[in-house]
Amino acid sequence: MTLSYVHPTADSPWGTYLSQIDRVLPYLGSLSRWADTLRRPKRALIVDVPIELDNGTIAHHEGYRVQHSLTRGPGKGGVRYHPDVTLEEVMALSAWMSVKNAAVNLPFGGAKGGIRVDPKKLSLKELEKLTRRYTSEIGIIIGPNQDIPAPDVNTNGQIMAWMMDTYSMNTGATATGVVTGKPVDLGGSLGRVKATGRGVYVTGREAARRIGLPIDGARVAVQGFGNVGSSAAELFGQAGALIVAAQDHTGTLYNGAGLDLATLVPHVKATGGVAGFAGAEALADEAFWDVDCQIMIPAALENQITAARASRLKARLVLEGANGPTGAAADDILAERGILVVPDVICNAGGVTVSYFEWVQDFSSFFWTEDEINVRLDKIMVGALKNIWDTADHHKISLRTATFAVACQRILSARQERGLYP
Repeated sequence: MTLSYVHPTADSPWGTYLSQIDRVLPYLGSLSRWADTLRRPKRALIVDVPIELDNGTIAHHEGYRVQHSLTRGPGKGGVRYHPDVTLEEVMALSAWMSVKNAAVNLPFGGAKGGIRVDPKKLSLKELEKLTRRYTSEIGIIIGPNQDIPAPDVNTNGQIMAWMMDTYSMNTGATATGVVTGKPVDLGGSLGRVKATGRGVYVTGREAARRIGLPIDGARVAVQGFGNVGSSAAELFGQAGALIVAAQDHTGTLYNGAGLDLATLVPHVKATGGVAGFAGAEALADEAFWDVDCQIMIPAALENQITAARASRLKARLVLEGANGPTGAAADDILAERGILVVPDVICNAGGVTVSYFEWVQDFSSFFWTEDEINVRLDKIMVGALKNIWDTADHHKISLRTATFAVACQRILSARQERGLYP
């Protein structure tokens, strides 16, 4: 029976997730009788987030926190501020977090949150009010042992600091472990900001090696030039790759000889986007998908690679830095064309892996060096990808279906072993 409170379509986030679950069923064996567990979030909370604006008026915003699965541990997943956030989107993102955490074998379930708001229209004071009110409203279901939020689209370390402080004040004790992605001074982890981009690079490097694609001299196109996209671009650049195209919400850049990241990254930080960068040619946004490249990194929002764009892509390797950037129909087209996709649920799992390190460090009050964190991260990512690759080879299936097979087996095995209460 379908859920009454969402109406997914084939290419909507929840619809895409459900199709991914359908594809993995043949590989679950006797565990498939528990499969409906994966099709239903454990808990979905919708809250009203009212704040008084600087001009004295009262503004109301929809807020969400969805816990898809808590079977393997506390919920874990980010909070995004975006005017297009919906319950369905947050549900899908929480489900993908369940899969992602299980794929790299972290002791977490999947959760996600969001507020339907354009944060760029709020002052810093208004943004703080919004964050603190939202944290208070979802405070009944979050906690260091229950559900641990983190940054996502349009949220950052400062937002996490406000969330931590609000939760701590409401509970009467400082609880650094209630969120991850915090400033280092408040118990944040070294290496966290660039962790997701590092994970994209490490899995991309391993995938490229396996298909015989040299990184040195490879042409790379990056969509989304925030923390994830820029960090991945810098690491690929250090390995000898040419970043030939970059796109974000402000525009599209192209330089066949390679973009100068040493000047582009500061430009983006100073201006808020890639637009206006002098060292490149400006392209129409849709032309980004026609760029001649070997590696494509979609690191922006979901459903960017449509069926039409998948037919035009010139890359040999797609590294999903964003969550859900490839539609189900597009996935099939890329597979038919022999373009390898390293799926989001393993490719961008570097962020949540270092979030796990941060959570562990907060509990122990013992902190690691950045080198120690990077070594641990690389080891986990390489090991997880090897396991998934072996599964894909064994069943002759895509890396995405293999990742879901590995992750869903772990989730449903835990579900079966715990049983149903009461």
